Amino acid sequence: MAESRPALDVLHGEFTVWRLGAADALPEGLDDVAPCFIARTEDELSIVGPSSLDLPAGRCEPGWSCLRVAGPLDFALTGILAGISGVLADAGVPLFAVSTFDTDYVLVKTDRLPDASLALRDAGYRMTGP
Repeated sequence: MAESRPALDVLHGEFTVWRLGAADALPEGLDDVAPCFIARTEDELSIVGPSSLDLPAGRCEPGWSCLRVAGPLDFALTGILAGISGVLADAGVPLFAVSTFDTDYVLVKTDRLPDASLALRDAGYRMTGP
């Protein structure tokens, strides 16, 4: 049912995913950057943020657009990312997902944003933003 689908806000600007080494220090200058997502594992340090950042990374993947799920989302909710990713998979649109305490973010390649937006709207998601 379309009423139960959360709204998606397309954030302004382009985003990049950076991969640094697991032992690398967190780059300076991230304190005032939002949104910015940081994950460290025993294998890597990953950072997702605006492409305008100048980060020293061995590898990076630029050219993403970011969709924010309207939140905050209750932890008892199920299937939010599954619904969005299923729609995008059916449309052949790859995604990169990150989550925060309050909500989920789905990144799609900027050149595929029109396809993603059309598929999501057709599936009953409301889209706002640029």
